[in-house]
Amino acid sequence: MSLPPGFLDELRSRTSLTQVVGRKVMWDQRKSNQGKGDMWAPCPFHHEKTASFHVDDQKGYYYCFGCHAKGDAIKFVQETENVGFMESVRILAEEAGMQMPERDPQAQQKADKRTQLTEVMEQAAQFFRLQLKTGGGAASRDYLDRRGLDEAARDRWEIGFAPDGWQGLWDHLTGKGVSEDLILACGLAKASTKGKKPYDTFRNRIMFPIRDARGRCIAFGGRAMDPNDNAKYLNSPETELFDKGRSLYNHGPARAAAGKGQPLIVAEGYMDVIALAEAGFGASVAPLGTAITENQLQLLWRISPEPIIALDGDTAGLRAAMRLIDLTLPLLEAGKSLRFALMPEGQDPDDLIRAKGAGAVQEVLERAIPMVDLLWQREIEGKVFDSPERKAALDKALHEKVLLIRDPSIRQHYVQAIKDLRWQLFRPQRGGGGGFSKWQPKPVVSTRTKTSILAASEVAVEHRLREAVVLAVALTTPELLDDFEYEIETMECVDEQNARLRDVLLRHANSPDPRAAVERALGPEAVENLLRHPHVAIAPAIRHAGDLEMARLTLTEELGKLKAERGLTAEIAEAEEDLLGVADEAVTWRLSEAAQARNRALQSRQEDSAEYELGPNGAAIDKEERAALDALMERIGMTRGSK
Repeated sequence: MSLPPGFLDELRSRTSLTQVVGRKVMWDQRKSNQGKGDMWAPCPFHHEKTASFHVDDQKGYYYCFGCHAKGDAIKFVQETENVGFMESVRILAEEAGMQMPERDPQAQQKADKRTQLTEVMEQAAQFFRLQLKTGGGAASRDYLDRRGLDEAARDRWEIGFAPDGWQGLWDHLTGKGVSEDLILACGLAKASTKGKKPYDTFRNRIMFPIRDARGRCIAFGGRAMDPNDNAKYLNSPETELFDKGRSLYNHGPARAAAGKGQPLIVAEGYMDVIALAEAGFGASVAPLGTAITENQLQLLWRISPEPIIALDGDTAGLRAAMRLIDLTLPLLEAGKSLRFALMPEGQDPDDLIRAKGAGAVQEVLERAIPMVDLLWQREIEGKVFDSPERKAALDKALHEKVLLIRDPSIRQHYVQAIKDLRWQLFRPQRGGGGGFSKWQPKPVVSTRTKTSILAASEVAVEHRLREAVVLAVALTTPELLDDFEYEIETMECVDEQNARLRDVLLRHANSPDPRAAVERALGPEAVENLLRHPHVAIAPAIRHAGDLEMARLTLTEELGKLKAERGLTAEIAEAEEDLLGVADEAVTWRLSEAAQARNRALQSRQEDSAEYELGPNGAAIDKEERAALDALMERIGMTRGSK
């Protein structure tokens, strides 16, 4: 259908974007200026606690600085109501008091038919609900009671029962005056191949209504009561209303719950979703009888940037996870990924809740792993890498998968993550074959590694202090964030609070006031504690706040030192690894060079204090590192200052 010239312009001029968006968000009153139509709120498209979603009422556009969603009122209604362009225009036109132009007769007829179909589906849902309360539904009620669903829960989920007869629903609907064509078009009955009356699609099954994001019944799922039935679960066939690859069970309620901060959980079936939601995990959905499709994945990302895939702890669940990885890799974008939570072996979420309660599920969700870890686990599971050829085969397999990622930035991060995992696998046990607990990849740390320079540096106080200075300077001079964003993003924080502060700061780097955004996210005390730290407070860039050149110099220097420290740590760790047997001449030379560089540092006193020296690549090393280096040299018969 085409709209007359000027219709959309008139619609936009009559529509207040602030009012349209205001139905879905809570405005940040401190940040918003209603008089100027300059409004801010947490984004309705991705989970966040801060106000990064901006509405410019005068221009009629919105933009999220977090997930980069943007558009006008029509686009906003499309995205939040899950409707097409013309339906969005119609909704806004009604609100603005504008008459929609005459529609094409065929299009109008199609829309009218969809309305009729949804009305028939609602009648069917009511019929099934009533049947569950009759004598014929007694066995189904007993089954649901055993599954922990009392009458109140059954009513909340509108669960029903399809009686064990060939034309129970058919006779009911035709008796209400519903045309046979509509019943067949809804997929509620099938035509007989023997010239008899059509027969019901669902018979002797517990019935679960499937609703779209707007709450309209578009299909049913039926659970067989007969244990000998060929299909334990049966979904409606695809119809004008129902495309199973583009639908999610519990879509609308889950979207609302996720908007309130609950994690989006993707389970495998209806009972899992119901059990999760009844246990307090309201943002739970399930695909409908198939593996997750690309369209369903996009629906999930509209609800949450990082859904948790809660898979059954069996072979089928693991296979589903592996298929999903291959589907997802080409679609990854910044801020859009998946995490995987594996249930205990042989259990699904419903089993786990009934056995151990909601707390057990929460523990599993908190241990959910990133997709890159599951990809890695798939390639190493059950394999032994005791030869260069086998290691090369692993590298090739992972390389091929990473190449599927279209986004160059994400591809680069995957490459680095896999390098780290590879180092963890091969360093502690040469030629080893796994070294990871199932589904929870962790480095295997030997006794030798625990005392190494790498482990020692991870707890170095000075490293944390340098991190704190960098973050404090970045907070007080956000004008420099663009110039140092990559260096700060790749800064390895050994302090968890520093890492959290860094991530929040980078997330809001483009907001008008990054420091205020960090304070809203973590609380003002987090920033105050950072700036009050004695080591931070005496930094020249903090004492002379506003001096951009000094701030730039400080960031360059501190980030450079942190990078150099990482370089030395890696070099010493690599040298230590080479000392698995008898030290060779190359290792001896490298440690000799390290000793000479350290001695030169002692003489020149070029670092900030006597606590620090220079390593072979110019990096600062502290007393703990020096002691570890001495221990390494002692193992091959070297002493300080020897050549």
